Amino acid sequence: MKYLIAGLGNFGEKYTNTRHNIGYMVLDAMAVASNISFQDKRYGFVANYRYRARSCILLKPTTYMNLSGRAVNYWLQKEKIPLGNLFVIVDDLALPFGTIRIRSKGSDGGHNGLFNINQVLGRQDYPRLRFGIGGDYGKGGQVDYVLGELTREEKLVLPERIDKVIAAIQSFVTAGIGRTMNLYNNK
Repeated sequence: MKYLIAGLGNFGEKYTNTRHNIGYMVLDAMAVASNISFQDKRYGFVANYRYRARSCILLKPTTYMNLSGRAVNYWLQKEKIPLGNLFVIVDDLALPFGTIRIRSKGSDGGHNGLFNINQVLGRQDYPRLRFGIGGDYGKGGQVDYVLGELTREEKLVLPERIDKVIAAIQSFVTAGIGRTMNLYNNK
């Protein structure tokens, strides 16, 4: 069994600690915990991750958030990974900070990365995990908020929440999306 775990974000120093890069942060934490490293490949930074005899391609697209579909589609095709074995990790303004919401399919919900993936793949029936970043911004401040640095309080709770997301990814590749949703939604 082979899986593609895509953590969405924007590459480059100025985006490193921003809310929009939660997907990158999760995959970076997985890599550190597993003593693996990313290599700069076509359309993204890629690492090979093994968990309980499952092979996972960890992908941090370098196409920028709004063109994530190009990278996801390329690696699905290159590695011959079925759509059901794709797991996308994104930030979500509609959820309180650190809240995890896992779905087996669904709309983009206004997220440009998911919008582009849906557009490129021509479908939206693939598993995804939304990580809440809250919506504490004034009118017209959405872009500055999502591309803003995490607060001190957010940084304090982030490691524990990232550990939960990593556990959810491991559950997804071993137990499937249904069981993973039951175990990790609203927790």
